[in-house]
Amino acid sequence: MAAKASLKIKGKGKGSSKGSSSSSSSSSVSSKYKVFKAWTNWSLEKAKVATHYGFIPLIIIIGMNSDPKPDLFQLLSPV
Repeated sequence: MAAKASLKIKGKGKGSSKGSSSSSSSSSVSSKYKVFKAWTNWSLEKAKVATHYGFIPLIIIIGMNSDPKPDLFQLLSPV
């Protein structure tokens, strides 16, 4: 079963803007900015998780493909 990615924009403003006299182009730019900000935050969170869980395996793979071909135990030992 595939997981669905959902983007929810949390409001940080004061109340609703029903009484404001802003133009539709201004609100369109604002909504585009909110969507861009939400996608940026979502992608950075996913990149953070991928980096967190993928860094050590990447180092092991790079070490195993190096020229002297160390054993896995030699690669993982601190000495």
